[in-house]
Amino acid sequence: MSAGWKAKRFWTEVSVAEAEGGFAVHLDARRVMTPGKLPLTLPTRPMAEAVAAEWAAQEDEIQPLTMPVTRAANSAIERVTPQRPEVAAMLAAYAETDLTCHRADAPQALAERQAAAWDPLLDWAADRFGARLFATAGILPVEQPPASLAALRAHVDGFGPFHLTAFHDLVALSGSLVIGLAVAHDHLDPETAWSMSRIDEDWQIEQWGPDDEAEAVTALKRKDFHRAKAFWRLAAAG
Repeated sequence: MSAGWKAKRFWTEVSVAEAEGGFAVHLDARRVMTPGKLPLTLPTRPMAEAVAAEWAAQEDEIQPLTMPVTRAANSAIERVTPQRPEVAAMLAAYAETDLTCHRADAPQALAERQAAAWDPLLDWAADRFGARLFATAGILPVEQPPASLAALRAHVDGFGPFHLTAFHDLVALSGSLVIGLAVAHDHLDPETAWSMSRIDEDWQIEQWGPDDEAEAVTALKRKDFHRAKAFWRLAAAG
């Protein structure tokens, strides 16, 4: 269901029922399908109930932008499932140039702020996944240990399509595999993690002041980041 898709409400009741492989949402007697006409089968009842609540909240005209759980579930089924290994590999590759590993060489105050936030995260990743990543300053790249990259890749490759859909946004929006993992595994709450991903940008705002247009874009990304964690929880809920 794309953001531009529009239709009129045609149902009276929304319900959740068990289905092969998970749970389904019904609009009266009609099962909800993906835009590509695949069954919208949800892995957990809480996710199905969240999807049902979004459909129940629609009024005369369906507004896809008000249905983030439905849209994410559609993406998991239609886009991530057919290419799950490729998506996992793409996200794991963020570790090669992870945000938390690339530090400013000046000014010193910014470098210290980065180190205070990101060094503990790298320590956590080393302890949690056996994956030590190393930081570098300036524009010079750093070659990360192959064993660390392999460990992180193996972990991400274990995610199912619904978790991977949520994880994609956690990583892509933060620019960091480490931050995405920390949120997914409840090492960081989403708001703290978002702030950690914005250290460079917040520094620039402190020096030069905010830009209204950029601030609006950032606010939307922050909301999507929180939604990604919520979708991860729904995918894991019993």
